Amino acid sequence: MPPLPSPTAAASVSVALAGSGGAGVMTAGNMLLEAIAQAGYYGLMTRTSGAQIRGGEAAAMVRASSFASDGQDDRFQVLAAIDWGNVSRFAAEIPLGSDSLLIGDPAQGEPPPQIAQSGARYCAVPFKQLAKTIPGGWPNMVALGVLGALMGLPEESLQGAIRKAHRKGAESLNADLAAMQLGMQEALKLGASFALAAPAKTAARAKRWLITGNQAAGYGAVKGGVRFVAAYPITPATELLEWLSPALAKVGGTLVQAEDELASINMILGASYGGVPSLTATSGPGLSLMTESLGLGVAAELPVVVVDVMRGGPSTGIPTKSEQSDLNLALYGLHGDAPHLVLAPNSVADCLTTTQWAVHLAERLQCPALVLADQYFGQARAIVERPADVAFQAERSRAPAGAPDYKRYALTESGVSPMAIPGAAGITYTADGLAHNERGTPSSQASDHAAQLDKRARKLAIDYGSLWADVEGEGDTAVLTWGSCTGPAREALARARTAGIAARLVSLRLLAPAQPEKLAQALAGVRRILVVEQSHGGQFARYLRAEHDLPGEIAHLRRPGPLPIRPDEIHRRLAQWSRT
Repeated sequence: MPPLPSPTAAASVSVALAGSGGAGVMTAGNMLLEAIAQAGYYGLMTRTSGAQIRGGEAAAMVRASSFASDGQDDRFQVLAAIDWGNVSRFAAEIPLGSDSLLIGDPAQGEPPPQIAQSGARYCAVPFKQLAKTIPGGWPNMVALGVLGALMGLPEESLQGAIRKAHRKGAESLNADLAAMQLGMQEALKLGASFALAAPAKTAARAKRWLITGNQAAGYGAVKGGVRFVAAYPITPATELLEWLSPALAKVGGTLVQAEDELASINMILGASYGGVPSLTATSGPGLSLMTESLGLGVAAELPVVVVDVMRGGPSTGIPTKSEQSDLNLALYGLHGDAPHLVLAPNSVADCLTTTQWAVHLAERLQCPALVLADQYFGQARAIVERPADVAFQAERSRAPAGAPDYKRYALTESGVSPMAIPGAAGITYTADGLAHNERGTPSSQASDHAAQLDKRARKLAIDYGSLWADVEGEGDTAVLTWGSCTGPAREALARARTAGIAARLVSLRLLAPAQPEKLAQALAGVRRILVVEQSHGGQFARYLRAEHDLPGEIAHLRRPGPLPIRPDEIHRRLAQWSRT
C-alpha cells in the first residue's frame, strides 16, 4: 500500500446508515460506496449487525477519502437512521461528536438516549413519507441521496451506482433515481455539508478494485492453485465460500459443502494426499474442531490451507463482530510438537496476496498453513489499488513414477521429501498420523520419532523473504501490530509525521514460524514499542514476549471486539511519548 498523504479535514468523510432488517441499509451503503468509487475517491464500507439469522437491526458504515485506508476514522460526521428500532446497540461502534449530524425520520420517534447523548445535532428527515410521494419509491434511496449530497458526491456518480446495481425493470429504476434525487434536494435544507475535497485525477483510478476481504482471499486461493475446497458454512467466512464456488468451476475446480468442520478438514487432507492443492475456510469454533486433523496434516506432511475469518469468542461468541482472539489457538492449539504456518493479511487487498502466499508455502513445505483474517477484513468492502501480481504458484516436490527405493519421509537436508501421488506406478507408502520411519512405516523407536520431529521442524527454517512483515517509517519509536489493526496504526503514524513525530510501523504477516532475527533487525535503534491488538488477554503481546527479544520500553494498547482500534488512540500514545 502506498504511504498515506498528510490527512486534512476535507480529505475524509465518514457516514453511517442504520435501520431495522428489511430497510435496505446495506443495499444503500453498497451503492454509496460504488458512487464514491465512480467519483474517484478511495472508500471503505464496514457493517455491523446483531447475531440474528435474519432481520434485526443493521448499520452500514461508509468512509470516503482522498487516500487509501483500511480503517474507519475516529468519528462519524453523519448517522442517518431510516428507523431507530434497536440501533442504540450500535452507539459505541458509531462514535459521534458535537460537530456530527444525526438524521432520523420523525415518524419513527426520537433518537435513543445512548445516541443523542453524543451531542450531535439532530435533523428530522421524513424518509418514508418522502418515499411515498414517488410510486415505487423506497426510503433507503432517499437516504442515499441525503448522504451523497452531504458528502458532496456528484449526482451522476450516485445515478451510476444505482444503474450498476439495478436488476429490475425501467419503472423500478426510475423510481430509485427519483427517490435519490429527492434525498439530495432534502439535504440542502439541513444547513450542513461535509463535502470532500476534489479527488486527484490519475490514470490509476481506472485500475482500482472494489472488493471484500473474503473475495480477495478467494481470488488469492485460486491464483495460488487451489482446485478443491470443502467447507461448512459459518459466519463470517461463508461469503468466501460463496465466492469460491462459481470461481472454482471456471478453472476446473470443485467446492463441496461438507456436513461439518471435521469432515471439511479431512476432505481437504484427502484431496491433498491425492495431489490437489486444497483449502477450507471457517471461523473460531470450526478451527477448534479441526485441530486434531491439522496435526494429522503435520505428521503426514500434507499441504492444506485453512482460512480462519476470526470473530468474537470464546464458544459461539459474537458471530457478526471482529476480534483477533484466535491467535493462541492458531499458534499453539495443535497437540504434540506440530510445526506449521500461521499467516495474517494486514489489509483488505492483502487478503489476496497472503492467501496466495499461504498456498505456495503449504505446497512447497508440505505442511498445513493457517490464514488469520477476521470479520472486519472479510466482510468489509474497500476501494483499493489493484494488488500487484506475484509470481509464486503452488509447487510440490513430486516423486516420479517408479522411483527406486522410494522413501516418502526421507531425511533430506531441507526437510522436504518428494511426495508421490497415489496410483503412481511402482510406488507405495504408508501415510497416517502415527510416528513413522522414512518409509512411513509406523514406528515407536525413539530414533525414528526424533528424526522425523527434526525433519518437520527443519523444513520450516527457510528464508521467507520480505513478505514476513510490512516495515515502514523511521524513528526510535515503533508501533508493532498485525491484521486489521494495521490500517488504524498506519493512519496514526501518518498523523504523527504531520505533527513532527518520527515513528515506524512493523506489521507482521508471518506469525509462525516466528522470525526473531528479522524482527530484531526491523526494530534496530528502537527505544519504545507500542503493541496494538484486538484481544482481551493480550495474546499478541504475550506471543511477542515468548518468541522475540523486544528492545526498550513496551506499552500495550488492546481491546476485545467488537470495537475496533481507532487511529486517534494510537496517535495520542505516540504524542505522549514524544513529550517525554
